[in-house]
Amino acid sequence: MATTASEPTYGHTKQPDRDVTELEAREVVEAAREKEWTAPSFVRGLFNGKLYLNLIHPFPAVSPEELERAKPFLEKIEAFMRANVDADEIERNSKIPDHIIKGLAELGAFGIKIPTEYGGLGLSQVSYNRAIALVSSWESSIGVLLSAHQSIGCPQPLKLFGTPEQKKKYLPRLARGEISAFALTEMDVGSDPARMATTAELTEDGSAYILNGEKLWCTNGTVADIVVVMAKTGERRITAFIVERSWPGVEVPYRSHFMGLKGIENGVMRFTNVRVPKENVLWGEGKGLKLALITLNTGRLTLPATSAVAVKKCLEICREFAQERVQWGKPIGKHDAVAQKLGRMAAYAFALDAVSDLAALLSDRGETDIRLEAAMAKMWNTERGWEIIDDALQIRGGRGYETAASLKGRGEKPVAIERMMRDFRINLIFEGSSEIMRLFIAREAMDSHLKVAGAIADPRAATGAKVAALFKAGFHYALWYPARWIGWGHWPRFGEFGKLAKHMRYVDRTARRLSRALFHSMVRFGLGLEKRQAVLGRLVEIGAELFAMSASCSRAQMLQTSKSAEDRARGSQAKDLADIFCRLARRRIQDRFRSLFRNDDVPVYRIAQRVLSNELVWLEEGLITDE
Repeated sequence: MATTASEPTYGHTKQPDRDVTELEAREVVEAAREKEWTAPSFVRGLFNGKLYLNLIHPFPAVSPEELERAKPFLEKIEAFMRANVDADEIERNSKIPDHIIKGLAELGAFGIKIPTEYGGLGLSQVSYNRAIALVSSWESSIGVLLSAHQSIGCPQPLKLFGTPEQKKKYLPRLARGEISAFALTEMDVGSDPARMATTAELTEDGSAYILNGEKLWCTNGTVADIVVVMAKTGERRITAFIVERSWPGVEVPYRSHFMGLKGIENGVMRFTNVRVPKENVLWGEGKGLKLALITLNTGRLTLPATSAVAVKKCLEICREFAQERVQWGKPIGKHDAVAQKLGRMAAYAFALDAVSDLAALLSDRGETDIRLEAAMAKMWNTERGWEIIDDALQIRGGRGYETAASLKGRGEKPVAIERMMRDFRINLIFEGSSEIMRLFIAREAMDSHLKVAGAIADPRAATGAKVAALFKAGFHYALWYPARWIGWGHWPRFGEFGKLAKHMRYVDRTARRLSRALFHSMVRFGLGLEKRQAVLGRLVEIGAELFAMSASCSRAQMLQTSKSAEDRARGSQAKDLADIFCRLARRRIQDRFRSLFRNDDVPVYRIAQRVLSNELVWLEEGLITDE
């Protein structure tokens, strides 16, 4: 439980000794990037004008052995949730009861991906995603508890970067149910870690670090036993530490409360002269931010899965309501306005599932670099999921806006669409907001170009380096650019996809167009492209739609050619769903291309700056404002 602190204001850490410049902030993040591509990436290929279909087709499959190992656990956790978890009670009391946490621990739910040698279940990313999605479909806060513990909490970075001694000490405890958290965010540190104020100073004898600082919005932080804490250990050096809650100087002065996810344990963590043994440094000094970014490559994969299951739940709710609710002489699902929403919902349900499973399966296979696929799956699935939940509320009308408790109180089925909307909204923000995801993906998409010609636009590069880069770029693009115009993206290619072949041919052609558009943007805006975030966003959105189209078509084809009779029976319907989804995606892509250079970004930006300079405060008249 949170302790009482004497300090009345929480979430305010000591500010850095001096303000951090924009260049320095970028350099800190750039230094933490994975700079090399040692494995292929499907999405990176799209941005480079290449369709590496072999990387995702045939659609990866879960091994029969993994399915057999995961099945008993998934059945047990579903039965446990049904028998023990009252979502309304958690909503009312803003608390997950202790007996539920204990029961989950006994099932092994805190060690789903932890290797069996350390007491975990040792299941795959796909099985883990399915477990978290299953839990979240019944009660979202418990899904967040388990995900924050295993996706970005201690188990994942320990598995990736821990020493044998660290793994032996902590992984068994975490598998048994000791809760973990991840502490990075501060009052002035969200996506800009260069401003971090938490520090860790090496003791004179070199045996430990003294940790001081305050962290904000630590999910699981108010109940965590073991925490990964990020702290500065020098100028531009961020280090990850394993910190135990029981150590002197660790306190939780405040639990935060939010519009949704009422049961999550999230708050402020304060560290005052906490002695952290040197052996509790994770990976190495100065590698903390890189550790966080690599951990998130797989850590954010649960969000696409929980988004997909939320859309499935919306489809179930709206299907039943559209069948039962009669207006103007027929069920509302027969009216075109509702039918359009319901049809899109079904197509999206298939596409979100395909994207989520594909990203997780690629992670399990381990043969590709999934940093872009994971980021895209997180961004795209959460944004589409939010749109679908909004449609679901609209379909149910007043019953969508009314709380489940109120519906139950007057005798109707307690359908919690209103709660789903509140619970879901955070998905577009945490583990990388949609805006940050676009910038991250855009930076990686431009990486091959920057390696060739980056020095030309770099104001710090020496003249010799600029000249060398100019010659290198001239030779490279003399071959590269014409190749992005040449290619066959028409019939009869991809004939094995049947009715979906036309969409795969479109993906092939449009990948080349996307690569040209990215190149044209770099030429047009030069160094200023990084500030044209709306332009970068449109390019990223095109890439995301192409990824989702490819995933949907590949999965539909897999179902139709499966050895399973049940899958084959669904194959034709899957192709219809993928076809509708791809039609909708192609319209969105065309819209993004049209507005890439012909848009209103500049005048809109100018108006925003006038708002910031207080020129337009008269627009705010007529309000009762805080004094």
